[in-house]
Amino acid sequence: MNDVHEELTAAGLPAAEIEAAVLRALDEDRPAGGPGDVTSVATIPADQHGTATIGAREAGVLAGGAVAELVFRTVIGDDVVVSERLPDGSALAPGDVVLRVEGPVRGLLTAERTALNFLSHLSGVASATAQWVRALDGTRARVLDTRKTLPGWRALQKYAVRCGGGLNHRTSLSDMALVKDNHVVAAGGVVAAYDAVRRAYPDIPVEVEVDDLDGLRALLEAGCDRILLDNMSVADMTEAVRLAAGRASLEASGGLTLDRAREVAATGVDFISTGALTHSVRVLDLGLDLS
Repeated sequence: MNDVHEELTAAGLPAAEIEAAVLRALDEDRPAGGPGDVTSVATIPADQHGTATIGAREAGVLAGGAVAELVFRTVIGDDVVVSERLPDGSALAPGDVVLRVEGPVRGLLTAERTALNFLSHLSGVASATAQWVRALDGTRARVLDTRKTLPGWRALQKYAVRCGGGLNHRTSLSDMALVKDNHVVAAGGVVAAYDAVRRAYPDIPVEVEVDDLDGLRALLEAGCDRILLDNMSVADMTEAVRLAAGRASLEASGGLTLDRAREVAATGVDFISTGALTHSVRVLDLGLDLS
């Protein structure tokens, strides 16, 4: 499995963490003391070998191929052969072969659902991100994810966003400071909050959320170079871009939907962030067939 681990690491994923996630998922199907996959054991001879092919049943973008392969290798071990696998980020059409593995049939079917769960969800994230990327094509705006990720899945979901052509916002609370409305209330104002972060962590990037143009003006005067425009109207975002005049990068956020993406991008903002890429995405329809 070293090759898979190296691939995960090269993709910016923590291989040990992903392996632990795979083991946890598999343990849900084989609790301690349980007999395992009773259906496969009862219906399939132990020495029967076959080929399992995972294919796309709808168009989308692939993410998580190495994770799916890791599932099969974890269940089957050295007896599995991966004869075909598309690279992550590939555009899929219905009928495309995503992954083909050969090995003991019992193991292939034991691994099936867990492999598909990872692959379908991550490909759903990548596919949704690609839709936003297409909607923003020709504008300066880039789509960002958020920290609205499934617990334990953040690294994987943010990787899938990259596969779809999007950018990652901060990965943790330590990567950058994001001053939001509750921080502003606690600190006594947007500039006070910004100044407090700058004093405490002078080397960490800081972004401050505002919901009106007065707050924007105050932050620009204070030297803030990254500002989040929260739930602003298109007219106010357009004016914010004019006022910033390149002195700060501007991120639009708050209740944004795909059908409004291009309208918002046309204001001239640099980024559009949406939790919808990760917190409520629909899985991509993929299926496994045995031969």
